[in-house]
Amino acid sequence: AVTLQPDGSGTFEGKRFTAVTGTRSFTITPAAYRAFAAALAAYEPNGERLVQPGTPDCRNAPTDMPSVEVRWTRLSGEDNHLVFYRGCRIGNEAMAHALQQAPDLLPIAEMIGKR
Repeated sequence: AVTLQPDGSGTFEGKRFTAVTGTRSFTITPAAYRAFAAALAAYEPNGERLVQPGTPDCRNAPTDMPSVEVRWTRLSGEDNHLVFYRGCRIGNEAMAHALQQAPDLLPIAEMIGKR
């Protein structure tokens, strides 16, 4: 789990299948924060969006694939949430690519470990 604040402070929480477990702090520059936010901005839903088997965006998908969850929380209290099952790549290639590459914009690769 990764939490990132607009001021560039962030936490990585390794749970399972990561190189480190537990919570680690990191910081990024304002420019790096803007790049990360921009990489995901096109996929922020208004409310909640589920891209998983059985939804209109994913009719047929392989099983046993991981999912990605992204939550955008605004100071106004607005909370937008995206759940993307990686098996739903067909028809969602750009989103799949952006979500896969997003961690590379943060200093967390060594914490994640081999992907």
